[in-house]
Amino acid sequence: MKVRDIAAALEEFAPLPLQESYDNAGLIVGAPDDQVTCALLCVDITEEVMDEAEECGADMIVAHHPIIFNPIKRLNGTTYIERVVARAIRRGIALYACHTNLDSTEGGMSWRLAEMLGIENLHVLESTRKDQPEVGFGVVGTLPQPESTLEFLARMKRILNVSAVRYSRINTPTIERVALCTGAGASLMNEAKRSGAQLYIAADFKYNNFLDADRDLTIADIGHFESEYCAIQLMFDVLSKKLPNFALRKSANSLNPINYLV
Repeated sequence: MKVRDIAAALEEFAPLPLQESYDNAGLIVGAPDDQVTCALLCVDITEEVMDEAEECGADMIVAHHPIIFNPIKRLNGTTYIERVVARAIRRGIALYACHTNLDSTEGGMSWRLAEMLGIENLHVLESTRKDQPEVGFGVVGTLPQPESTLEFLARMKRILNVSAVRYSRINTPTIERVALCTGAGASLMNEAKRSGAQLYIAADFKYNNFLDADRDLTIADIGHFESEYCAIQLMFDVLSKKLPNFALRKSANSLNPINYLV
């Protein structure tokens, strides 16, 4: 297998042109014709993930977040990013990211998270393509039947193994229509209101967002990493379907950089 084969399988599902202009998805370290015998899947490429790749013999790491997001001016080991990139080059490990293209493709990140929570009849929350209305960020859908708002939040906490859920005032004791967006989704809060959702799930809400939700919406912040951990299984499913005989590993060292004292 070559790097280009793994990239092609991912990009057939989540085409690179769908990524946002600020993003850096795609092949970051390595060459398309490099040979690959095993790929390791993770959310972030950290030094601990690099340790794991070397230990298991993976010669490619596929991450959700690009290891290089802003330009690097030097490689002197000052930051973990510089150390990881230099180490990958020395060890011949290709680094690839499937980021906002995986977020915005139909069936992508938000779709997967919604399915995990039992939300049905999904539609994209904010379309980014006029000719492809189901391409965009976030989704909105309905629960099979009305559910207590607090019971849903508790069930979501268990399913996603979330340490803490921050939520605003509960405006309705039961909910049926739910919107969500994986990652930093505060900017779509008004879209969630317009969609008729009673609950909006995302991450990285600021203090004022909880006030701005007002009486129109209950918002729930489950954490950035927690909302995007499903990327590993999603990429595994895509690659397993396209390349059934290729060795894939889901990283055990892909861990939340945020710790909670509970």
